[in-house]
Amino acid sequence: MGLPGHRRTSSHKRRRAAHFALGKKQLTECAKCKKPVQPHKACAFCGTYKGRQVTKAKASK
Repeated sequence: MGLPGHRRTSSHKRRRAAHFALGKKQLTECAKCKKPVQPHKACAFCGTYKGRQVTKAKASK
């Protein structure tokens, strides 16, 4: 079982944790309704994915 050989200093912890920040959410536009949608996900508004209907569309008001 591995054990730490030396104490990890606070500056080293902060330097390591500098990469843990959240990135911006990537968005593309739906080919059918032109609304923003995450890549590789079905459109939440019209329900299409790669040009075909995969879920029911939201009821329009």
